[in-house]
Amino acid sequence: MAAISAAMVKELRERTGLGMMECKKALVESAGDIDAAIEELRKSSGMKAAKKAGRIAADGVIRTKIAEDGSYGVLVEVNSETDFVARDDNFSTFVDKVVDLAFATKETDVAKLMAGDLESAREALVQKIGENISVRRVVIESAEAGAVGGYVHGNNRIGVLVALKGGNVDLARDIAMHVAAVNPQFVNTTDIPAEVVAKEKEILIAQPDMAGKPAEIVEKIIGGRLSKFMAEISLVEQAFVKDPDVKVGALAKKAGAEIATFTRFEVGEGIEKEEVDFAAEVAAAVKGA
Repeated sequence: MAAISAAMVKELRERTGLGMMECKKALVESAGDIDAAIEELRKSSGMKAAKKAGRIAADGVIRTKIAEDGSYGVLVEVNSETDFVARDDNFSTFVDKVVDLAFATKETDVAKLMAGDLESAREALVQKIGENISVRRVVIESAEAGAVGGYVHGNNRIGVLVALKGGNVDLARDIAMHVAAVNPQFVNTTDIPAEVVAKEKEILIAQPDMAGKPAEIVEKIIGGRLSKFMAEISLVEQAFVKDPDVKVGALAKKAGAEIATFTRFEVGEGIEKEEVDFAAEVAAAVKGA
């Protein structure tokens, strides 16, 4: 009998979206032939097609949940392949389960969070709706001497948690709304890594209007532009979206608070989506028929 390796089981799981034990059993029965195992699994499980787990899940939703006392909050991204499924009630119910468990356990390791019932629920949902579903990331923000607030944009595609030292949940939520809209990269200018500043300086020096200028003039102009750049990407230096006459840092300070940290999720950010040329796909199918 052919030896069934962990790699074979992993490949079959990735191609089918089914459970580990089910895949292992199918491989044993097919003597290690993955294609034969897929064929049998399609017969036995009603699986619509193989390679569901290999398809890119770059759509989905962002959800938050905040403790009643504002001491902590959870931010979760769950992905689907299409916006249609992201709006499906079954998908939404699954997301609720993920958020509730992450909130209850404060577990941010997705693999650990999914172990057990949640993974079984995910696999069942994949088979039911015919799309890959994945829990991508989970973050917990805490505030021991302050408050955590959250905001999710109306279409559930952008979500933010903000943790304050001092202040209250309403203030944290207002700042989270600003972060969702403006997308700052850092809390303070002092948080910006030196390499980010150096890269921007390199770009500014290379701009056409710097050519031919004396070094001391270039340095002075670059200094001003760098200061503006750093302020634009720093939360506390940005004009508050609900009152542009007030900087976000000043808004927090007036309320006796200080911004500690923030996390902003946007659905699918950083995922390279697969571009499908449907015309070419149809032509290839006709040619092969």
